Amino acid sequence: MKINRFMIAAPKSGSGKTMITCALLQLLKDSGKNVLSYKCGPDYIDPMFHKKVLGVPSKNLDTFFSDEKTTVQLFLEERADGDFAVLEGVMGLYDGLGGIYEQGSSYHLAKVTQTPIILVVDAKGMGKSVLALIAGFLQYDTHHLIKGVLLNRMSKGYYDIIKPLIEKELSVKVVGYFPEQKDIGLSSRHLGLVMPDELSDIKNQLNETADRLKKTIDMDLFMDIAEAADEIGDSENADVYNEKNIGNCDQNEFSQNKAINTVNIAVAMDEAFCFYYEDNLRMLEKCGAQLLYFSPLHDTSLPEDCDAMLLGGGYPELYAKELSKNVSMLNAIKKAFRAGMPTVAECGGFMYLHTYIHNICDDTDEQNKAYEQNKADTQNDVSVSQLVGALDGGCHFKGKLVRFGYIELAEKHSNFLPPNEKIKAHEFHYYDSTDNGADCIATKPVTGRSYDCVISHDNYWLGFPHLYYPSNPHFAESLVRKAYEYRRNKNGKLL
Repeated sequence: MKINRFMIAAPKSGSGKTMITCALLQLLKDSGKNVLSYKCGPDYIDPMFHKKVLGVPSKNLDTFFSDEKTTVQLFLEERADGDFAVLEGVMGLYDGLGGIYEQGSSYHLAKVTQTPIILVVDAKGMGKSVLALIAGFLQYDTHHLIKGVLLNRMSKGYYDIIKPLIEKELSVKVVGYFPEQKDIGLSSRHLGLVMPDELSDIKNQLNETADRLKKTIDMDLFMDIAEAADEIGDSENADVYNEKNIGNCDQNEFSQNKAINTVNIAVAMDEAFCFYYEDNLRMLEKCGAQLLYFSPLHDTSLPEDCDAMLLGGGYPELYAKELSKNVSMLNAIKKAFRAGMPTVAECGGFMYLHTYIHNICDDTDEQNKAYEQNKADTQNDVSVSQLVGALDGGCHFKGKLVRFGYIELAEKHSNFLPPNEKIKAHEFHYYDSTDNGADCIATKPVTGRSYDCVISHDNYWLGFPHLYYPSNPHFAESLVRKAYEYRRNKNGKLL
């Protein structure tokens, strides 16, 4: 398949990748290209900017979560010849597992998908030293994927001096520069960027960024690099969701009654709960589920006739006051959970099921000030908020990362996964629970360190880890099957 593409990567975090990526997506969209985007790694928020603000289809790709063949299949899923793809890197170009392995890095993803790289270098405060930095990255580029360099936070005057030196001494194209922008930028908080719904003027900011970037880059050179990308994969085999891959999601073995042969999964989706991997949702649909989106913040009840609940991550702590006031929804979720409705709750969704969230850190005043700064743009003025109460105890703000990074999860007793199988996941949270569960064993892929976590029983899986279903499609299959069983029981059918 011929997909025009390039990756925006950088030597380190904070180099301006997201702002540059969003501006380029806007310029490509304005030019009439059928543009789409991918985010390297487990980040949820950057794809939201691509989708919600720019209207560009976006999803995650991660070479730790999926092997190389599956990564290519996920890349090609529902794509067509002539599409234009922009991949946004994560951290530094070569930073993978444990900060030292290639797997999980932007470079590994570029290599697997045969994608040319544009290296965005934050050049503020640098002179000719920028050549040494670029030279080092080129030397590490054993597959010769770096095809261009963009100099961020550089003046036009110095750009005119340094550009010919870079191209002469390093034999790499300089695709442009971008002066420092003091009046536009993306704010951040403890889990990453502030979400797009919280920025009232974000669309105008990104349009202005795109207009400014257009004046300082060689867009034709970007296009040439993208169009020179090799064909990739075999489009006839580019369906990671087919029956062979996802197991035995054969709906024909269920009741032939149409009303029974469709299951509905209620998916929490609003300002407080919005962290979902696109491929997780797609896999549930391919297994036979219809996804019914609802808002724990604004709705008063669950969607009608739902057979399972999926409560994803997000920022419930920033909306704890509003969530606690929506008593009708709290009661509806608690009632459904206690009635045995299959439920998967991750991170923020897991926190929501507790009896309370305590937002003030008990450790130090300095940490409390940091938290107050992070939530300063919300109207949440309570320290303890009563929530669903399906789980005893509560979640407490710790003022620092509690657990962070990739893990592999295995159930001690098979409920959602076949015996002796694992599913890959990622953790990133500043809160901790009074009961994190002990039904699964989490193992760190680099150090081998392990610990107990997750509350997992026949019809629910609750915990802080964010799961990636394509790493073990049986998980999605199990949730849908449990929903079928629940629906049969609900309709008076004997199993």
